Amino acid sequence: MKPTTLGELRATEWVQRAGQSVKEELRENLIRKLKAGGSVFPGIVGYNRTVTPQIVNAVLSRHNFILLGLRGQAKTRILRQLTELLHEEVPVIRGSEINDDPFYPVSVEGRQMLQQGGDATPIEWLPREARYIEKLATPDVTVADIIGDIDPIKAAKLGIRLGDSRGVHYGLLPRANRGIFAMNELPDLSGKVQVALFNIMQEGDVQIKGYPIRLSLDVMLVFSANPEDYTARGKIITPLKDRVGSEIRTHYPNTVEEGMAITRQEAWVQRDSEVKVPEYVAEIIEEVAFQARSDSRVDKHSGVSQRLPISLLENVISNAEQRAYILREKVPVARTSDLYAALSAVTGKLELEYEGELKGGEAVAREIVRRAIGQVFTRRSVDIDTAEVVGFFEDDNALKIPDTMRADELPELFAQVPGLIGAAHHLAESPGRDDLAAAAEFVLEGLYARKQVARSEERGYCAAEPEASRVSGQRRWN
Repeated sequence: MKPTTLGELRATEWVQRAGQSVKEELRENLIRKLKAGGSVFPGIVGYNRTVTPQIVNAVLSRHNFILLGLRGQAKTRILRQLTELLHEEVPVIRGSEINDDPFYPVSVEGRQMLQQGGDATPIEWLPREARYIEKLATPDVTVADIIGDIDPIKAAKLGIRLGDSRGVHYGLLPRANRGIFAMNELPDLSGKVQVALFNIMQEGDVQIKGYPIRLSLDVMLVFSANPEDYTARGKIITPLKDRVGSEIRTHYPNTVEEGMAITRQEAWVQRDSEVKVPEYVAEIIEEVAFQARSDSRVDKHSGVSQRLPISLLENVISNAEQRAYILREKVPVARTSDLYAALSAVTGKLELEYEGELKGGEAVAREIVRRAIGQVFTRRSVDIDTAEVVGFFEDDNALKIPDTMRADELPELFAQVPGLIGAAHHLAESPGRDDLAAAAEFVLEGLYARKQVARSEERGYCAAEPEASRVSGQRRWN
């Protein structure tokens, strides 16, 4: 049974931890995890050799630190996982607003309760989840929100002067005492609030409405920010920046394989009807993000979030589901054309430059998807001869695929194109008719992406003539 009074607590191992700071606690538990060989940040892919070692160094050094990176780089997720390095729970004086340590209370109220109650002072146990407080910085955040404010009514009831710390209504930071306080998008804070943070980090005191208040808080401060805001625009005051112990850069996945692993982990793919997603479709989805990040029409300072391929995969699966329900297909298989039907997952996540705005978000997204298909098809078709397929369309033939045709009926239609089924067999993941149909469509879409054949609403796939090659229509399955 857990102790409920200070006297009972003195008879436990917590006496040895009396006065242990939260940074020492994090360091102690991190060392234990490193020795055990466990993953420091489970579920974070692609950072094992880059970001994670730097965060480990920061915690071992007992630093406050900041993660600098574009959106969708798991910054907030990493900060929230720091709670796993805290003790499962810690004792606090019951009724203390700022989680006072029963052995070393920092608030006046905590010290008074300890003086009055002695060993009978009641305590309670604070779980690690309650020791993490997070705030998104916005220009309207005030010192009162973060640090606190003078409460004249409270001061009057207690019969104390306004400058007495007992008359303070505590903000988020004091309530994170003996825990972790995370501030996202730090440079968006006003200079006044940044100065208050700096004073807390440096001296443990702050001025509230002209009254100096001493707050000897025990807090691990962690931040996140966009690199441009933090380094180039001058939105961060130099004294605060100088007090941040470690500055750690995050990044997007370095390889398509890493990105695919993240997307598979985060996307909602477990549906009522299991949808099969061929590996080449999953690769195209990830390649869309890579192509978008390198596109000159997309704002590099905003970045392309990893949420783009996650949302795109979910929409591709949903479109395959929709087709299967309408056509009563037994095994839904995601196809290359589903990417065009899922453009809504792309357009909302692209911040466009002026050139991109002129062209239009959907047109840019469509071109990016087409380029991604071509890139993946090029990688996977090295040993595939598609000359017969291209020759068929160059002989002024066309192939129209009806919207109402089931996947298991498509192989006969694709067989009209010499060499197409043979090429599809090299790419299909199984000999099943559904997989073969999806692979054959991938071949056609790949050739279209490489501008070797064209595609239009009227004729379907046809010869890549100059006029036809400018047509960017797409079949609709719904």
